[in-house]
Amino acid sequence: MSTKYRFREKYRIQLREKDHPPPHVRLTGGGMDVMLNLETVEVMMGKAPPLIVKEALAWVSAHQTQLLEDWKRCYP
Repeated sequence: MSTKYRFREKYRIQLREKDHPPPHVRLTGGGMDVMLNLETVEVMMGKAPPLIVKEALAWVSAHQTQLLEDWKRCYP
């Protein structure tokens, strides 16, 4: 598991090396586990406060290319 981003002292965006397709990262913290699709930059599964999701999706969008490259290294 690799933490790519931490914010608000509570939340993390993680890329889990032993996860499953489609390409995604997980938004964790505060008792939640939300899957964010790296191709569409949308919530795949789970719920979180709207402002937290908005901030996480904005970060994923800004780093989408690198995150997809990291995913492809884990899943050739």
